[in-house]
Amino acid sequence: MDNKQALYAGTLLRISLAVMFLSHAWLKIAVFTPAGTAQFFSSLGLPGALAYLTIAAELLGGIALLLGVKTRVVTAGLLPVLLGALFFAHAGNGWSFSNQGGGWEYPLFLVMASFAQILLGDGAYTLKPKVLYNNTASA
Repeated sequence: MDNKQALYAGTLLRISLAVMFLSHAWLKIAVFTPAGTAQFFSSLGLPGALAYLTIAAELLGGIALLLGVKTRVVTAGLLPVLLGALFFAHAGNGWSFSNQGGGWEYPLFLVMASFAQILLGDGAYTLKPKVLYNNTASA
């Protein structure tokens, strides 16, 4: 694979992760409701307020990934959300995601995909701020 293909691989993975995070945020907002999500978090022994932070992280992080803004930083910042889902919500449900309550194979796959995204970087087609000044000093 050459560098151009790697750029497109990074883009494909970035957009896939963005859609996944946005769909999970939407599920928590529109289907489970934020209050219902907070109750679920409480049932896991987590602070209910953490649900609101999770929704915000998934929503804002998903948008940032979709646009390609600071992909490595955003993806690394979303890892605690995925690890929390893996260990608190799914670890006790067995391997297969088709198990009742969803097993931990899918969250683990998303963690690994996130590490791959961190290694690949932004990919092609991203929003990058223009450099407004030159950092080189003149004598």
